Amino acid sequence: MAQVHRTVTCVTDIGLDLISIPAATEVDLDLRLESVNEGVLVTGTAAGETVGRCARCLEPVAGAVNVFLTELYAYPDSITDQTSDADDIHRIDDDLIDLEQAVIDAVCLDLPSAPLCRVDCAGLCVECGVRLDTAEPDHGHDVIDPRWAKLQERFGAAGPEGVVAD
Repeated sequence: MAQVHRTVTCVTDIGLDLISIPAATEVDLDLRLESVNEGVLVTGTAAGETVGRCARCLEPVAGAVNVFLTELYAYPDSITDQTSDADDIHRIDDDLIDLEQAVIDAVCLDLPSAPLCRVDCAGLCVECGVRLDTAEPDHGHDVIDPRWAKLQERFGAAGPEGVVAD
């Protein structure tokens, strides 16, 4: 068994469209490597700082991610190596273990698909795009339902028999 603590720098962004660990950011790996019958069992954590945008209002959000890893890396010519598909299991290649895909998968699964700046974020106005959290309390738009637009054209602001349209 070996304990390994490494700090690595991301070459590319790790994450989703709205939130990720950006390229050139450090990721801390705290790992335990154990030799088992079929290969090397890697357990531990990966941690890094995240940046992104709120899914509702597009304001910047920042945070951190700390994910737990458990991966088996099969020895060449082991039973696991022989009986598993190429995509189903990680393999040891020339006495090296490539943790990149395992870290990427764990981080992507842990990150929120729709990050929020606040739980009660009101988002953006669908008509003009102004941020509703900073808009005036009476912010609104008079939008006519397209199904009633022809009546609006015919009768103007007052509907038939003087009824005002909403």
